[in-house]
Amino acid sequence: MLSAISPSLRYLTALALIAAAALPFLTDNMFIINLAVLMLIAIIFSSAWNLLACSGQGSLGHAAFFGIGAYASTLVAVALGITPFITIFIGAGVAAVIGILIGLTCVRLKEWFLAMVTFGFAIIVQTLVVSVLAPMTGGWDGIPSPRLISPAIPGYQLIEYYAILAITIAIIIAIWYIMRSKAGLAFLAIRENETEARAAGINPVRYRLLAFALSAFIAGIAGALQIHHIGYITPELFGVDNSFWPITFVILGGLGTIAGPVIGTVVLTVIWEGLKETGMTFARYVIIGIILILTIIFLPKGLVSLPERVREWKEKRERKRSVIEEFSSDIE
Repeated sequence: MLSAISPSLRYLTALALIAAAALPFLTDNMFIINLAVLMLIAIIFSSAWNLLACSGQGSLGHAAFFGIGAYASTLVAVALGITPFITIFIGAGVAAVIGILIGLTCVRLKEWFLAMVTFGFAIIVQTLVVSVLAPMTGGWDGIPSPRLISPAIPGYQLIEYYAILAITIAIIIAIWYIMRSKAGLAFLAIRENETEARAAGINPVRYRLLAFALSAFIAGIAGALQIHHIGYITPELFGVDNSFWPITFVILGGLGTIAGPVIGTVVLTVIWEGLKETGMTFARYVIIGIILILTIIFLPKGLVSLPERVREWKEKRERKRSVIEEFSSDIE
């Protein structure tokens, strides 16, 4: 369950927060700081997808909401001269509204039918951005996006890092509270058994729409943060890879858990960048695919369940040794 956090994960969470806060003091390598920022944004995006999955819905086109939030935030910031710290939430609001509209048309569909609809929607949005909306969006060439923190401010990279870290922590805490609320329990009930949820007085359509809106809103925040961090926006945001990465992160880390998107994103990003340093290109995809397959086979609950599996293995080993010792003493 998403709201359940084991004692071991509490300690790991505390260590992760300390490490994240101390990172700028441990290195002055801006590549690492930039990578950490992108990692935090990926955690937000993955958590958004995970929240939707907790309501029994799947999405193969979440890059649509990621990109809509980014474009809406950029266009509003450019047109009105408003700080990105405000427009990221405006962009997220636009993504949430679009999410509700998509939900209204297909929320009654089963998981993978809905997933295919969202996949098609992402393609449609990308097509509109590079054609009909090209005068505003710049088409495939894209347009500049205001930076979250102006480069004219001394130490802007560190300020931006801590700002995005704070937003990431706030979103994870918000999701935790949502899943402990009546709405969160309704999400889980619908995911487990929609018929029983209806019998308990839960309206699946209403709560699925709510999950869709919340997930799209958070995905929109992630998209806006990434673009305001980079300083330039192109339609590549709607690419298939941007829809599949959050799924990969969540499945690797642990579907339906708070820590899953965090662990999956960190581990997979470190592996990906490490393989990149060795000069690998397409071979990286093969290795990531193998890691994902092995995780699904041997750790179906994700890396978040690894401490529990190790503990079970140790207990099983101890029981086996006790039986052998008892059998040996009986023989003597």
